[in-house]
Amino acid sequence: MLRENANDLLIFIAVARERSFTKAAAQLRVSQSGLSHAIKSFEARLGLRLLTRTTRKVTLTEAGRALYESMSPHFDAMEENFQTLLGLRDKPAGTIRITAADFSFHTVLWPVLSHFLAQYPDINVEVNCDYGLVDIVSERYDAGVRYGDQVADGMIATRIAPDMRMAVVASPAFFKTSPIPKLPNDLTSYKCINMRFPTYGGLYSWEFERAGEVQKIQVGGQLVVNGVYQTLDACLGDAGIAYLPETLVQHHIDDGRLIRVLEEWCPAFPGFHLYYPSRLQASAAFKLLVEALRYPGDGTLIED
Repeated sequence: MLRENANDLLIFIAVARERSFTKAAAQLRVSQSGLSHAIKSFEARLGLRLLTRTTRKVTLTEAGRALYESMSPHFDAMEENFQTLLGLRDKPAGTIRITAADFSFHTVLWPVLSHFLAQYPDINVEVNCDYGLVDIVSERYDAGVRYGDQVADGMIATRIAPDMRMAVVASPAFFKTSPIPKLPNDLTSYKCINMRFPTYGGLYSWEFERAGEVQKIQVGGQLVVNGVYQTLDACLGDAGIAYLPETLVQHHIDDGRLIRVLEEWCPAFPGFHLYYPSRLQASAAFKLLVEALRYPGDGTLIED
């Protein structure tokens, strides 16, 4: 029975996890019609309806949920063991899945990956850029990249970048018609560029601190975006005041394209860390990538 249905179980688990035939087909590299046919045949053999399909979404039936919850952990364990086995080959190999924001990908991950992938052609790295703080265990990522103060409990965190600061900036043209703000609370009367991240749900609050005094300011403005690069483009286009990573805007400040304000209210905070479950059986490929990304001076050790 298991031998006959193992492949269909794998397909079912992919659809159940993604809640989408399209995404599951892309993940498994099969056609959507072939995947749909396999699910229908599987349901027919079992005599049970596992999925409810509509034009907008896929949901699990009671039987489907029971099957998914009982079988998914076993397939996850087999995949993890398989990746560990691949790590025992003479050449490090396997696929490493990472979730990160686009800013950390551009500034930290890609400068390392561009050399790492050329050095280890049998290692594949899949990076999903997402501002949401996803559950890397349930979403089957090997690791995530987030700021050090955003790493969840129970994870091993390896520093991969120095501490960072935020910067409050606007274009010279903007400040020609608006006075320079002196205090964070002044920003509430300015046109600012807001960001909405899935992690926060609402609009992102701008955080400031000086001499132990902490302030979180909710600013207003005509424009709301969901990423730092869109914010930077709008800021350079005179759309308002922005709150952005210092490293992203520093060369624009140096060139005179942006003016920085409230600098004394923007202290340093923990920079990017690579984090992963403490129970992870790290493959040789994963260990090599952690070492390649590790920021000098970080003493985190990987558990075997």
